[in-house]
Amino acid sequence: MFERLKSVGYEVLALHHAEAIVTNDMPDAEADIEGALLGFEIPVVEIVGGGGGEAASTQRLRRSLYELGWHKQNINVTKTVRWADETEEKVVASLSHEIDHVKAFGTRSSVFALEIEWNNKDPFFDRDLENFKRLHAEGAISVGGLITRGEDLHGGMRDFLRRFADDCEADSFDRLDEFGYTPTRRQRRLIEGRAERLGDFRQAWVEVFVSDKFGEATTHWRKLQDRVLRGVGNPCPLLLIGIPASVVTFDYSAATEL
Repeated sequence: MFERLKSVGYEVLALHHAEAIVTNDMPDAEADIEGALLGFEIPVVEIVGGGGGEAASTQRLRRSLYELGWHKQNINVTKTVRWADETEEKVVASLSHEIDHVKAFGTRSSVFALEIEWNNKDPFFDRDLENFKRLHAEGAISVGGLITRGEDLHGGMRDFLRRFADDCEADSFDRLDEFGYTPTRRQRRLIEGRAERLGDFRQAWVEVFVSDKFGEATTHWRKLQDRVLRGVGNPCPLLLIGIPASVVTFDYSAATEL
């Protein structure tokens, strides 16, 4: 399953019979997800200009899934009680879960719920996995999926941004501003202080930017793997995908669009 994604470096982990469900009950889900992810690119200038938030490339990924029918849905689960000698039902529990990408295959008995966590605080993984667990327990979804930064993409951020800084001779805040990066006063002070100590503005900016925006407490593969291996989301069938470092590109013409 997802052999084409694996062949270009994506990390794929299927848990609790997710592989069998996708392969047998919703093979078109695999085709959709591979179609959206194969050829997916993140220009490094979008990481810089995005300031660590959701890059324009991630928004394009969302749009491509939307065009394939993976729409945002509010899934409501309501439990009612009606006594045998009464005609009216009483609502005893009601839950609503908003999922960014949901698609039913064949019938609503085969439903795939998918979230993309490019760069949130890592407790969002707990929220997503618990949502999947509850929705699966209520029979609302068949599989829950998460796409996040893979291990080498997360670990390579400093190298990517140092290459950007060297390629573009990013030796000042004015130069970084040309690529859409505007630091807060706190960030400016941190960069200036570190640059004075290191004697290297580029490296000071890289270290502050990555620490601030892509730190260990954000959503990335290892944080996700840690959670599912200790049982968060169990027993919902889960499909986890890590985006590889190879998606980062260094075409600086994209900076003109920022």
